[in-house]
This record gives sequence, structure tokens and C-alpha cells, in this order.
Amino acid sequence: MNTARQAEIALTQRVRRSQTAATDARDLKARLVAFAQELGFDLCRVAQCAPPAHAEEFRDWLDQGAQGEMEYMARGEEKRRNPQKILLGAKSIVVLALNYFQGDAVEPACPHAAGSADRTFPAWGQAGSSARGKIARYAWGDDYHDVIEAKLRKIDNFLREFGGKQKCYVDTGPVLERDFAAEAGVGWHGKSTMLIHERLGTWFFLAEVLTTLELPPDAPAVDRCGRCVRCIEACPTGAITAPHKLDARRCISYLTIELKGAIPLELRPLIGDRIFGCDDCLEACPWNRFAQVGHETAFATRRSTTDFALRDYLKLSEPEFRDLFRSSPIKRIRRRGFLRNVCVALGNVGTRADLPALEQATHDPEPLIVEHAKWAIERICSRLALSRRKHGD
Repeated sequence: MNTARQAEIALTQRVRRSQTAATDARDLKARLVAFAQELGFDLCRVAQCAPPAHAEEFRDWLDQGAQGEMEYMARGEEKRRNPQKILLGAKSIVVLALNYFQGDAVEPACPHAAGSADRTFPAWGQAGSSARGKIARYAWGDDYHDVIEAKLRKIDNFLREFGGKQKCYVDTGPVLERDFAAEAGVGWHGKSTMLIHERLGTWFFLAEVLTTLELPPDAPAVDRCGRCVRCIEACPTGAITAPHKLDARRCISYLTIELKGAIPLELRPLIGDRIFGCDDCLEACPWNRFAQVGHETAFATRRSTTDFALRDYLKLSEPEFRDLFRSSPIKRIRRRGFLRNVCVALGNVGTRADLPALEQATHDPEPLIVEHAKWAIERICSRLALSRRKHGD
């Protein structure tokens, strides 16, 4: 057999092996997508494991100090800019989305939805007792980290059966997740920097599985925001400084969750009645008119997050706080952070009837709570005095 014929046979064999591998990869991906749907995920898509599209913009953002006190962003910079530093040999990134939309806040209809912790304080949260605070929708139910991490362990085990080595993350890993989600077609980058899906709107969690298995990538999402700037206009603090640019130091979600110390005085009035996160830029998005209520029961609304009077939260001792929010993402900011936020909200929307609870809070052993309670008292008194002058009293 001559050399040319040998080369032709070798090429044919390589092509066949390649075609077989491609067929196997497509089959594995189809099985993975089906398995992810069985676990409750709404979307399962794949991106190539390559440097994220906005790696340089991320570095510029860090250089500007726009991350505030989120030092973990800078610590994980190299990994965020190069996923090979997370998992050497990774070829694909599986991006998963899980809908958490619960519609309007309602009284839970079943014991599981209410949570045992909600039933610990049956006299609290009575209708009309006082102003209520706003909590971001994603925190109305169970902690999404716990819910999704359990599902990711099953995804990991599934891919291990095919020889894959994985690293799984939900929000807490050094991954620029929205870049890979957009690359995989899960959604597009909204001008608020949040990801948008044409069917889920903005109400979904993201999770990533880096794997050494090579899976066929999906097509990127197309930006469909057009000229709309409603999210930018809706931001109470002007934290969205330009399309796709966010100064976290002004973001209410950062101020009420990530910031550990005192909230800057000039920003406190802008927080309004928000006590954990902020949904204003999300609520403003027109694509949310297509959003459907999610099927994950763990995210069902709890009384503890939608039906408590603000001043009733100030009664919480440390053990009571842990019990009330033990399976909620709110537990991460601890009692001191949460009651700090409650004091600010009361300063903005509270009435004379809330002053005794705030006065009691000025004797709290936690200095952070004391300082914000005193501010709230001064602000309520100032508002009451202004109201009296307006009415000629």
C-alpha cells in the first residue's frame, strides 16, 4: 500500500472518530439538559470555557473601587478573568437558571411555605400595626444557595459517570457568571447589568458547572433592550451610572447586604422602606410582563419576609433572629446588619407609634444598631415637625 493511500485511510479514521465523539457529545448534552430539567432547572445551556467577554471591563471596575467593601472580588480577580485557574483542563461551562418568581407577596397557604420559624411569633405582624419593610423577591423563601447547591451535587455526580471533573458554583464562586450565561444564550446583559431572559424576565438564579468534558456550546443571546432605559431611571440612588455600568457603593442591595458597617448618612433617606436588597431596577423591566410563577416550592413566600411590622423586627433577640431566618438568605447579614436596615427604614417611613421601639433599640448592646436607631428617631421627629408646620399646627 503506497504512502498516499495510507494517509487517506488515516484521515478517514480520524474523521470517523471525530464524528463519533461529536455524536457522543451531543447525546451527553441532551441527556444532561433532560436531567437538569428533572431537577427543576428552567434552563440548561453550555458555553465554551474561555476568558469571559468583559474581563477587561471587570478589571477597570475594580480599579475604580466600584466594588466597595466586596474585597473577595479583587481576591478572585485572576480566576474571574481566566476560568482555567479555577479548573485546569476545563472545556465547557454548563450554565443553569432557576426561576424564583412568586408573583405578589401573599400569606403562605401551607405550613411548609410558612416555615416553622414563622409560627414562632404568632402575635407579630398583625395587619395595620405599623409600616412594613421591603425585602428583595429572591429572599422571600429559602436560601437559594442551599437549594441550588443540592441540585448541583447531583449534576456533578451525573457528569462524573462520563469521566468529567467538575467545579460547581452558585453566586459565591470566582466566576463572571453573567458573561458565560449570555454566551450560552441564557439571556442578555440588561442595562442594569442584570441578565434578562425573554420568558423568565429578570427573576432567576444562575449557577455554573465547569467541566473537563467537551460539550457542544449554545448560541449567544441577542440584546433585546433597544432604547429602553427604565431600569436606569428607576434606581433610587443613581447606582446605574450608565448603561451596563454599576457603582455598587450606591446600590441599595450592596448597602443593605454587603456593607458591614454604618450606611452613609447621605444615602439613608434614599433607601426608603427597603430592609434587604432592592428590586426597583428589576421591577421596571418591561420583559417581566412575561414572567411566570416558578415551581420551586422552597422559594414560596414566608410571613417573616412579607408580613411583619418593621418595629416588630426590633424585638428580635439574637436567638430569635437566628430561628426566624435560619433557612433564609437574610441570615447572612446577621442581626446587627438586619436591624441596622430596619432602623433606617423606620427613619424614612415610621411614625410616632414606632418611637418607643426605636428608643428601646438605642439600648441595644450592638453599637451599630444604637447609632442607626438614634438617627431614625431624629429623622421621624424632624418629619413630624415638618408635617405640623405644613398644617399650621
